[in-house]
Amino acid sequence: MKRRTDATRPAVRSRGTWQEIRRFPLAVRLLLVNQLGVNTGFYLLVPYLATHLGQNLGLSAAVVGVVLGVRNLSQQGLFLIGGSAADRLGARGVIIAGCALRTAGFALFALGDDLAVLLAASVLSGVAGALFNPAVRTYLAQEAGERKAEAFALFNVFATTGALIGPLLGSALLLVDFRTSALTAAGIFAVLTVAQALVLPARKATPSDGTVLGDWREVVGNRAFLAFACVMTGMFTLESQLYLLLPEGARRATGWDGAAGLVFLVGTLANLALQLRITRALKARGGRAGWIAAGLALMGLAFVPPALASGGTSDGVLAAVPVLLGALLLYLGLMVASPFVMELIPRFGRPELTGTCFGVFYVVSGVAAAVGNTAVGWAMDTGDHRDAAWLPWVCCALIGPAAAAGTVWLSRRGALPGRPAPAVPAAERSPA
Repeated sequence: MKRRTDATRPAVRSRGTWQEIRRFPLAVRLLLVNQLGVNTGFYLLVPYLATHLGQNLGLSAAVVGVVLGVRNLSQQGLFLIGGSAADRLGARGVIIAGCALRTAGFALFALGDDLAVLLAASVLSGVAGALFNPAVRTYLAQEAGERKAEAFALFNVFATTGALIGPLLGSALLLVDFRTSALTAAGIFAVLTVAQALVLPARKATPSDGTVLGDWREVVGNRAFLAFACVMTGMFTLESQLYLLLPEGARRATGWDGAAGLVFLVGTLANLALQLRITRALKARGGRAGWIAAGLALMGLAFVPPALASGGTSDGVLAAVPVLLGALLLYLGLMVASPFVMELIPRFGRPELTGTCFGVFYVVSGVAAAVGNTAVGWAMDTGDHRDAAWLPWVCCALIGPAAAAGTVWLSRRGALPGRPAPAVPAAERSPA
């Protein structure tokens, strides 16, 4: 029997991404397509929103900041509500409601110029993200069974692809006007809403016996989980540099605005080619905490090539090579760490609190990303003023090893969940 198992291993390893996708239940496949659409619609609109508000509508920088800040606050501050709703009402309904609200919010951006309408659009868009982000991950974790790592690896592939398609489509639609772009984004979310309402299977929720506040206290009172969430803020702080420091570094190195798009192109191609293979290979070797730590260290290493090349003179597209190498290393680090991080989150609490765990985790990571971006922005400004272009890169390079060391410390203290027990995906479970 052992020989037969060993003989089949090469075939398992050789399965491609599409074959792996087909092995998942319909619900998981729909959620993967959903994430592609979510990121396409989001990045089609949001990166160009500030320009529209300031240049097209003539709003002051302060008012633009308020509108964008309201969207951020609505989303980051309400992740916990979305997670609890997924636990108590069922993830499916929360996902559909979130996509419907995002449809309404983006449509308002297209149809309204009044400040009150813009603020309402920001709130709806933010609340939508707070609902479906933890709910999608909850549903995915419940459906994937023991194959959570592979499911979240594929989730990353589709999300990254959407993050590339969105800005490209958005820049093309802006040649017409912003309203066309916003209505297209709203249309994408409308299609997602209908598709999930028609196709996404309903799963009966099994809420906790206690109150919502009791659920929150239980998760927040889990010191091991909170420590893990705090350590993982390093991962999210570095990941957010894909949208701040690395694109800006590519633009400065080349003097070409389009160089920022190369950062996302590198990430998308790497994800498509390597994400599933990396996750599958590392999962077979166990040691989740060790791989998370290795991924975080690699993410820190990603900022070394741009730091060494910072302050150089512009030499066309070739000048972006150190930044693009850094982007590749950062994506590789994420490919190593992120699926196992997502796999661990629901295992810190009871199955009835999966959504709440994701909600708390994303509240912490959202705050970390905001604080981290502020700190990196300060380092960028300080580096400009003091002729120290290396400063923000070095700061980020130190975060990775620090987060990796924190992960190893938690593992040695026994604070991280052990190897998952075999489980059956929800779609394959026989009814009670």
